Amino acid sequence: MAAPKRRLGRGLTSLINEAADVAAATGLEGLRTVAIEAVKPSSLNPRTSFSESELKELSDSIRARGVVQPIVVRPVNGEAGGFEIIAGERRWRAAQAAALHEIPVIVRDMTDQQALEVAIIENVQRTDLNAIEEATGYRKLIDAYKYKQDELAGIVGKSRSHLTNTLRLLRLPASVQELVRGGALSAGHARALIGVDEAEALARDIVKRELSVRDVEALIQRRSKVKSTPGTKTGHKNADTRAAERELSDALGLGVSMISGKGEKGELRIAFSTLDQFEDLRRRLLKAPGKR
Repeated sequence: MAAPKRRLGRGLTSLINEAADVAAATGLEGLRTVAIEAVKPSSLNPRTSFSESELKELSDSIRARGVVQPIVVRPVNGEAGGFEIIAGERRWRAAQAAALHEIPVIVRDMTDQQALEVAIIENVQRTDLNAIEEATGYRKLIDAYKYKQDELAGIVGKSRSHLTNTLRLLRLPASVQELVRGGALSAGHARALIGVDEAEALARDIVKRELSVRDVEALIQRRSKVKSTPGTKTGHKNADTRAAERELSDALGLGVSMISGKGEKGELRIAFSTLDQFEDLRRRLLKAPGKR
């Protein structure tokens, strides 16, 4: 039977307090100190990138003050005295660099599903994950445990639109995803490239020219202007119409096309590349006049 899907976004403080209560009744869980070599990283950890400069800064702090926040671990099956990290791999790595022999841990008896949920929640709450790592973690939970996006959004404490937008990043070519993992591209840059032809070449150009997200969105909008309906070619538009399109496009930061109909009728088309752009446009259109 599948484990019940419950909200685990309680934070490390809650985990510490609960573990201390359990430790009073059992010898399995609780706060303790263990040899650092008895602890190993987990393949379930969604985080795969660790900044060397951040690790050095943290190891210097640990060398001076010790590990202030315990690492959450679980027992390794079939390995007496062995533990696998659930949350806190960065602290474990920094403690190794600081040449510590022992570290404080909170031992929790968790299933793979619970361990993955907690690992994602703890990292997301601390904004430790890059967007691709976050998306990969969500995808693992959805594929392995059949979560619906609404359910998962509630578990990790994020909006449904955030979850959807983050998962869409996995549609990008692998080379573009690697640029996000390495920090060369932001999540905003990456979202603008979803579904765009020649995304890899554009991504390299973005990095080379150090373009802002707004620059990228404007560039893509220029490349993918809304196509006119049959019989209404851009070249047939008069100067006033083209000027109005440019004015609106500059004001909105989106591609705008005016399609002429019979008489004075027509259509105004606004193109967006991401749901974030749509939400921004919706808010601006619904904003009451005169309000800030």
